[in-house]
This record gives sequence, C-alpha cells and structure tokens, in this order.
Amino acid sequence: MSIVELRQYTLHPGARETLIELFEREFVTGQQAVGITVGGRFRDLDDPDRFVWLRAFPDMAGRRRALEAFYTGPVWREHRDAANATMIDSDDVLLLNGPGFAPGPGTREVVATLCRPSDPAAFDAYAARHLGPGHALHRTEHAENDYPLLPVRTGEDLRVWFGPADPPPWPVRRLRLAPVTTRPRHCPEASRRTPLAAGDGPERR
Repeated sequence: MSIVELRQYTLHPGARETLIELFEREFVTGQQAVGITVGGRFRDLDDPDRFVWLRAFPDMAGRRRALEAFYTGPVWREHRDAANATMIDSDDVLLLNGPGFAPGPGTREVVATLCRPSDPAAFDAYAARHLGPGHALHRTEHAENDYPLLPVRTGEDLRVWFGPADPPPWPVRRLRLAPVTTRPRHCPEASRRTPLAAGDGPERR
C-alpha cells in the first residue's frame, strides 16, 4: 500500500487540453525523476473543465521529500506559470492509503466512487462482498499533511474505488473519467455533477 493523492483540478474554460499536453510532455517524467509514481490521468466526462489524476509515494516521509524535490526543481520552475494559468482551483485533493490506480491499455471510461460510510465495520463487510483487487480500494490517510504548501482535504473519512460495483448504502459521489490516452470526447456541462449527499465536504505556488 502507498500514500496516494487523488487530485481534482477546476480549470479555466477551454484550458483542459492545454494542461494535459503540458502535463504529459513535462510533468509525468519530471515527477517520476524524483521518485513519484504518476498514476491515471483523466478527463472528467461530466465537466469539460475538470482534470483528475493520481500520484503515489512509498510513505509520508517519501512524499515530503519527493514534493520538495519536484516543486523546487527545474521542471516545475520552468513550467509552473503555464500550468497555473490554466487553473482556477487545485486544492481539491484527497490524501489516501491504497494501491494506487492506473487504467489498463485501451480503457475508454472508468467510474471512480467516493463513499463516506457511517459504519467502518459495515463498510468492510460490504467491501468483502462487492469489491475485489481490481477495484483498487483506497481509504483516507489521516496522517498530518507535512507538505502544507499543497493543501489536502481534512475532516473526512472516505473510501475510494474504481470500476463498477453494487451501490453501497451510504452517500457516494461518482466520477465518470476518460483516460487522457484516449481521444477527447464531448463532455456535458458541469451542472450534472453529483455531490456526496449528507454534507459533502496548490499546485499554485
């Protein structure tokens, strides 16, 4: 299991492809060079101005060292202004513990489920029945964020998994995601986004 960030960016209208091109050209290898495992990168199919991606670290200490190396390093210094110019908000970040996730070759769509269970033991029973290794189940990592220049969401205890499963009896939010390696598809406007029920709770430096 790794420390995983699930990052959801709100971008200026029409800026998503600009960020994706820059991200794929510079930021994947730039992060890998300092020991960051870059996972799936996605277009949100229900919001044309959202970019979603994951990255993983071996532990919290490794996360801090890798982030310090990347955000003080030459790749970010050279390209941060261009990246930040595409972004309205980059602080919607879940700090998780799990195996990480990247879609298999040829995958056209992935459904990510964010669930807030009211009973952790009952969720474990649900997961044992309905979720397998391929769902890449993640749980909130409650360790203190020791790299505060990049905020993360706090005060939540979530479960996150990828792929279809019988719906759980707790509030969920589902993200329909297209891997960036596939051709862009038309995305409806953001008005159809579904928040977590019952109290749903920077890169810019």
